[in-house]
Formats: sequence, C-alpha cells, structure tokens
Amino acid sequence: MSATYGDYMRDRTGWFFGLTGVQLMLLVVSGIPVWVAVNGSRWGWLALWLPLWGLVGLLVVVPVRGWSAAQWLGLLMAHAWGGLMGWTHWQSQVAAGVAGDLDAADLPGVLAGVQIHDGPPYGPSMSRVAVIQHHARRTWAATARIEHPGLGLTEADTRDRMGAGLAELCEAATRTELVDVVAIQVRTVPDDGAEREHWVRSHRRVGGPALARQVNDQLTQQLMPASVRSEAFVTVVVGEDRIGRAAKRAGGGVAGRARVLYGALSEIEARLLGPMGCNRVTWLDSPALAVAIRTGFEPGDRATLVGADIARRTNPKVATGVPLAATGPTRAVSELRQYTHGDWASVTATILLPEQGAILGALAPVLVPSAAGERRSLTVFFTPVSAQAADRITGREELSAITGSELRRRTGRLERAKERRAVTQIKANDEKLARGRSLVRPCAAVSLTVPADWPIGEFSRRLDASVRLAGYVPQRLDGAQDSAFAAATIPLGVGVPKRRGRQ
Repeated sequence: MSATYGDYMRDRTGWFFGLTGVQLMLLVVSGIPVWVAVNGSRWGWLALWLPLWGLVGLLVVVPVRGWSAAQWLGLLMAHAWGGLMGWTHWQSQVAAGVAGDLDAADLPGVLAGVQIHDGPPYGPSMSRVAVIQHHARRTWAATARIEHPGLGLTEADTRDRMGAGLAELCEAATRTELVDVVAIQVRTVPDDGAEREHWVRSHRRVGGPALARQVNDQLTQQLMPASVRSEAFVTVVVGEDRIGRAAKRAGGGVAGRARVLYGALSEIEARLLGPMGCNRVTWLDSPALAVAIRTGFEPGDRATLVGADIARRTNPKVATGVPLAATGPTRAVSELRQYTHGDWASVTATILLPEQGAILGALAPVLVPSAAGERRSLTVFFTPVSAQAADRITGREELSAITGSELRRRTGRLERAKERRAVTQIKANDEKLARGRSLVRPCAAVSLTVPADWPIGEFSRRLDASVRLAGYVPQRLDGAQDSAFAAATIPLGVGVPKRRGRQ
C-alpha cells in the first residue's frame, strides 16, 4: 500500500471565519448605513439598506466556481476591454512576412518577453544549454528533457522512495536559496508513427512473406491512431533578484548568470538521476528547446520534424529543426473559456488538492487522452519557501487557528473534524520545520489540446471528469486561458499568476 500524501494546508486562510481582509472590510463598510439606521431608529432606511447589504454580502463572499460574483464581473469587463483594444488576437511576424531576426523568439501573450540565449559549455558533453530569460518577470531558466521509467508498474516501496526523492529535490532547491520554481511537465501526444515507419522501411525485406506484411500493415492501421507518446521536461527558474549579485562575481552578463544557474542545475540533476530514478537528464540547447516549444503549440508538426531528422542521417543537406522566430503559432485567439492557437484549440484548468490526500501517481488518469488525436499536458510547479518565510507563514496560520477556535468556542459553535484536522496539520508542519525540513508551495495545471474544428466544450467536460476521477478538483481558468496554456504546455517555466499580479 503506497503512502498517502495529505500533509498540506491552504496557502492563504481567512483569519475571520474564513474571510479575507478585503472581504471583511467591504462587508463592514457596506454595513455602516445599516448600523446608522438602527442607531437612529430609522426603520424605513433599515428596510431599504438591509437587502442591499445582503446583496453585497452575496456578491463579495459567496463563491461561484471558485470566484465571487464581483470577481466574475471584473473578469468579464477586463476581457471585453481586451477584445475592444485588440489584445485578444495575435499574429506571428513570420506569418505576416515582417520577421527580422530568425534567432529571436516570437511568442504570444505572457511569453512575449522571453529571450533565449546560448549559455557557455556545460557538463562533460560541453553542450551549450539554452538559457531562458523572461524580461517581464525578471527570471532566468533552463529546461531539461528527462526519461523516467514511470510509476505504473512500480512496487509500493519503490514508489515511496521516488516520493521521498521528490521531497529531497524540493528541499535541495530550498537550500540553494537561488531557485524560485521547479516545474515538472508531462505531455502525452498522439503517436504519429514517424520512427516506426522509418524502422519498418529500413528492416522490411523485399522478398518477405506477403501475409506477414499484410498483417503488419493492418495492425499499424488499427493501433497507431490510438497510440500515444509521453515526453517529460523539468524547468528550473531563478529570479534576477537572487542571481544578480552572484552573477557579478561570476563575470556578469548572460554568461555570468548562466554559470550561477549551472550550479543549481547540477544539484537538481543529481536528485533527478538519484532518488527520483530518472534514466537520463538532457539539458536542452536552443534548437531542441525550439522544437519543444513548436510541438507544444502545434502537436501535428512533430512528424515533419522527426522525418527531417531521419532524412538528415543519409542526406546532410536536409534542413532540420525550426528557427526560434517560427516556434510560436501563426495566429492565436484568447477567448473567455478556450485558447485557439494555429489549427488547434486548448482548454486549461488548475488542479486543487483533495482534502483526504492522494498517493503518488494519482494524476495518471488525467494524462490519458479520451480520443485519438487529443493531446494532454500536465505541469506541476514547486515553489520553495525560504526558512524565514516558512516560519512566518506557519506562525500566521497558528494564530489564525487559535483565533478561529476561540471565536467558535465563544459563539457556541462545535469544532468540526475538518477544523480539527487543519489545526493538527499546522502543528505537524511546525514540528517538521523545527527539525529542518522545508516548506514548498505546489501548483498544478492541466491542458487539453484538440484540432480547432472539434467540439472543445465536450472535450473540456471530459478533462474535468478525468480530474475528478483521479480524486482531485478541477478549477477552470476562465478569462486567462492563454496564460494558463503557456504554464501547462510550454516548458519555459512560466507559472500561473499569483495574487497581487505576480507570477
């Protein structure tokens, strides 16, 4: 029996009966006329303002699919304004015929500020790792392609050991005091059969039995449409505020920041190859990263890219890869509930952690496509929290728990099992932090991609059903589908938005 992981708590808890400070302030301010009417015995004004106060409470407090009605109203207004200003439509420079530098990335939405550099030689192979600079978020990142045996056929002890390895990786990222985010991404894409076709063409004998060839061709026609191929990436993101001072001592500029970043990459790579059980970790250079970005936006282009790589083995004149300027889609449209990029449409949702906990690998059903030609992508972000911030967060949660318990006791309310469990978890986390463990803020986003002419609404319901089947709760990111798609599908380390507009 594998271990169940449920030792987590809410990132932000309302300190007054679950209400945040803003919500409480709005309720108090909107209730002032009510109390003034009661104090002055103006019962007519009370009859007028009391329903209005109740309406404000409903708009501010009651959540509708995760957001309050006031937040939904603000979202609709912002989306309408963006459509009026033309911000929801995008076209690449290559498609418009005005591309200048083909080595400069041209990406839509939140990825517009990305610039990719060739770093100095790294590792025994002396490969030049692609250093990803995001100007808008002031971050530096690098992406690796990993090969992992998976969790489907592993024993419980092996699975628990891999879970402990993931915890060790997060603790190592915290101890570096350099890493902002570690993102692990898994994409299940339709198998185009390019490699198999090349293998069959190379190994099929001219005089072979006709019946064997016929059976093989029929199996290919029946099985290939339902076959999928999985690929996994790990992205390490470092903030400019943390890397800037150390980069000056390493020579400054892009090369200095790359050298400091390489130190964090070596620590992450050691944990990936060791406790987590990865077979291979390959840090991507610029051409490989460009292919990963292009196949993220256009899954159907993989067969052409693989075919070019195979043809180049016999003909060196064949061009392979894709320039950075052409990695994005030809056009993109950000709608309220979906994101259209090129000939494909995507729907993205975040995954809320279940109250009862989950086992490692429980998200596997989320990655299983429901139809041939469908692509799914899951990205889990691990944000290390410094020791000082973790101690401050735990102290605030303890104070909130004590205040809530005292208020419930004074108002005669019984403490329910969920509330007792939250208090117990806070105390357990405090004990672990005192023993030197680290605090990590996790976040997961899953995306579904199908051809643009398919019924995206039906497939989005299938995605929600898969998330619920795994024991989690889906939360559709309506109004931010373009940013959510970039976070869930493109391995550049761009996370989902945090509060106060930060990433």
